Amino acid sequence: MLSAQALLGIVVFVGIAVASSENRFMPGWRLLVAGLGLQFVFAFAVFNLDVVQQLLGFVNEGVGAIVAATESGTLFVFGYLGGDPANVGYPFSINEPGATLILAFRVLPLILMFTVLSAILWHYRVLPVVIKGFSLVLRKSLGVSGAVGLSSAANIFIGMVESPALIRPYIAVLSRSELFVVMSCGMATIAGSVMIFYSVILQGIIDNPLGHIITASVISAPAAIMIALIMVPERGTPSNDDIKLGVQYHSLMDAITKGTHDGIKLMVSVGALLLVLIALVTLLNSAFSLIPFPGDEPLTLQRMFGFVFAPLSWLMGIPWEEAQAAGGLMGTKTALNELLAFLALAELPVGTLSEKSTIIITYALCGFANFGSLGIMIAGLSGMCPERAQEIVQLAPRSLISGTLATCMTGAIAGLLS
Repeated sequence: MLSAQALLGIVVFVGIAVASSENRFMPGWRLLVAGLGLQFVFAFAVFNLDVVQQLLGFVNEGVGAIVAATESGTLFVFGYLGGDPANVGYPFSINEPGATLILAFRVLPLILMFTVLSAILWHYRVLPVVIKGFSLVLRKSLGVSGAVGLSSAANIFIGMVESPALIRPYIAVLSRSELFVVMSCGMATIAGSVMIFYSVILQGIIDNPLGHIITASVISAPAAIMIALIMVPERGTPSNDDIKLGVQYHSLMDAITKGTHDGIKLMVSVGALLLVLIALVTLLNSAFSLIPFPGDEPLTLQRMFGFVFAPLSWLMGIPWEEAQAAGGLMGTKTALNELLAFLALAELPVGTLSEKSTIIITYALCGFANFGSLGIMIAGLSGMCPERAQEIVQLAPRSLISGTLATCMTGAIAGLLS
């Protein structure tokens, strides 16, 4: 039954894209077969091939090593505030071990560490090779241009503004459809710099969380391209120019230094945004609690989102009795951001979502499609190409829809194969 729901969901999500299209038509078979085919192949490999699962297991062990290494740094800088109770002595007795986990001192520094590691991998040409390889797969299967393929592939590893920056000289000459694909891929994936952060949040909630988060972004890239090409069809002939990635760092020390500076800005930004958004949600919920609402529980922002997004959650293969809780997470992600949604998922009472539903919603939450990201995307792309600012503003709300549909489709495919 749940598999039938997920299959229906895939059809419905494509149907919503067709209904939202600037030129309503039946999408070409190549686009549907290539887009859905890539998603199923990637998901099948993760859920059914032992060698892939072992590889992701090694990745998860690598995360453990990075977390331990980061803790050695936070312990040195922040003292006992930056260490695990198992590894450090506290000058007081601990009655509740969970209370010693201070986000600012033990979790946020992971963003800084991963940003530096990404810079080092870029300097030694590891990330560029991986990005170019995945870009080639997208170009050959979905027929996108070199610039679009490169930006779409890069979104799996770097941010929604940094990825288009790789093709900055080409943004002015991209077709309207190609520009929309670039924007949609930014909305449907998350940056590598926060993947480890989110995986730490989900430790103990699902097995091998980083493997699932990486897979979700990989699956969502072809999903976003397919949905974007349906919503804003290509009317001309896209270029197939091969794009060369330039040198960003001149030495290892240069990569470490610049990576540290970039990581500090991102770490502080995430921490400040988290503080502000949680405060605003609490303030809104206090106001909503004054509104009479049937039942024992007061009206909250999460419950309102749950009502709206419950049908989409059901279409991903989540049982209806769990759909409202999952819908609340999807609504939190869309109205606020995916970080608060992951934190809310980790705090759900045991048994609220089944193991399969938890995996499905994890895949659906792995995307930047939220209202805050609209401002970031508009500001970033408009700054790179001021002459297309009006068109970027016009396409931005549609990219929020396409990014959400892509992550919902990713969740449905995870529901089918998990």
